[in-house]
Amino acid sequence: MGTLYQYLPPEEAALRTAAGFPQFVINQGTAFPVTGLAFDGAGTSQEYAYWKFTPFGYAASGDVSVELIWYPVSGTSGTVNWGAAIAAITPSVDTEDVETATFGGMPTVTTNHLGTTARRLHRSVLTITSLDGMAVGDECWLRVMRNPAADTLTADVILTSVRISYPDT
Repeated sequence: MGTLYQYLPPEEAALRTAAGFPQFVINQGTAFPVTGLAFDGAGTSQEYAYWKFTPFGYAASGDVSVELIWYPVSGTSGTVNWGAAIAAITPSVDTEDVETATFGGMPTVTTNHLGTTARRLHRSVLTITSLDGMAVGDECWLRVMRNPAADTLTADVILTSVRISYPDT
């Protein structure tokens, strides 16, 4: 049994206007542009971004690992608190309303800024064990959240990518 990976770029995120949402940004680096979602660090409001995916080759058991690749726009210390959750619907089988479906449990992870460089790239990893019955061929949604009330880095952070992985069949 191996591991399957899916890459979810910020350009493909859906933003729900009923809740706080991060701004899509393109930062012009000296050698290449850096795209991402700017999650607010001020205040206590959580911001959310959503991706749709299908877990092709999922082994029907095992957790989903979520890697969040990010950097702060300023500052060299503090912590960032992230959360992620999955909602899954099996087309032509599940009877739930797709517009009112709910997510499984949302684990969180707090990651320390590694210091020395303000825009240093970081990785936060969390494991989702409550998969809402996820199976091969399902229509799934991944919700990612930053909770500034639970972290100490007051600057915005730019989420450059999300990588999910899970065991294959």
